[in-house]
Amino acid sequence: MALWSSTSSSSSSSMLPLLGLLSLLLLHPTTTTTAAIRLNIIQNPTVSAAIIPSFREAPAFRNGHTCLHDHDHKNIIHIVMPLDVNYIRGTMAAVLSILQHSTCPEDVSFHFLSVHLHPEISSLIKSTFPYLTFKMYPFDPNRVRGKISKSIRQALDQPLNYARIYMADILPNDVNRVIYLDSDIIVVDDIAKLWGVDLGDKVLGAPEYCHANFTNYFTDAFWSDVNLARTFEGRRPCYFNTGVMVVDVDQWRKGGYTQKVEEWMAVQKRMRIYHLGSLPPVLLVFAGNIKAVDHRWNQHGLGGDNLEGRCRGLHPGPISLLHWSGKGKPWLRLDSRRPCTVDYLWAPYDLYRSSRVALEE
Repeated sequence: MALWSSTSSSSSSSMLPLLGLLSLLLLHPTTTTTAAIRLNIIQNPTVSAAIIPSFREAPAFRNGHTCLHDHDHKNIIHIVMPLDVNYIRGTMAAVLSILQHSTCPEDVSFHFLSVHLHPEISSLIKSTFPYLTFKMYPFDPNRVRGKISKSIRQALDQPLNYARIYMADILPNDVNRVIYLDSDIIVVDDIAKLWGVDLGDKVLGAPEYCHANFTNYFTDAFWSDVNLARTFEGRRPCYFNTGVMVVDVDQWRKGGYTQKVEEWMAVQKRMRIYHLGSLPPVLLVFAGNIKAVDHRWNQHGLGGDNLEGRCRGLHPGPISLLHWSGKGKPWLRLDSRRPCTVDYLWAPYDLYRSSRVALEE
């Protein structure tokens, strides 16, 4: 486990044990529906200080005694995440969880993809994580202008949701392998275990869910077209969530996979072959041809469905990563005082400094 200083102003020392929280979930399941909450944040090229949240400083996480001195940076774990002012509270919690549970947190390097490179956001990350190794990269929304089709939820149509498709072009050439993570996740295990997954000859690895009805991810227009329906011939396609992926960026570049995904986006514009956002075109390219990763690395769907965000409980089995995919986000539900039970697993990693907390301090 990472070593950290107790002199920091972080609230990590008050974090509830995961085991106790899991017990709480098992004892008190819930199926209530949470109300949708919108953030009144307008994303402009410049961000007003009034809408930038304030966060407590995280502990200074240091490498454990078993970590090797990596002078050549060969053991660096590269993590790519989208960075959006609307989701930055989730991003901060995700980063904290990764560092806290890493044996070698100083070997973790973050790469943030953002539509706007706000200097205020960069300063915010530095003040919250003074020892964090990170870089910010611009994602030009013009790259997907005219390529995005309207989906069942407006949030899925944002250009930044498609940035993962272009990260092989955005990242430096010396970054040849990454873990891609969405902003609505919490890691409760050593991220080095996920990094160590052997991809073999596969371009990406992710937990597969072969029990899901794969046909539901595409429309009748897709399955009724003989040529399109043959897309998955010779492979057994299974659903996987693109919010948690280990990606061989070099192989992605060499295989021209960005263009292959874009080709399916063009088909979607003509024929409406799926209803979701950036997920289905990736499934069309990769489903049935990925490295299957243990399910513990994506306990997904905790945000409920894409329309109503109904509360959901945990799936059985061990957990290394919790993912609030779906409409409901834990910070919004907690602030509304209508949280789902699983949201209490996210709360201990929340570094948000509310006005109430600031007064108490």
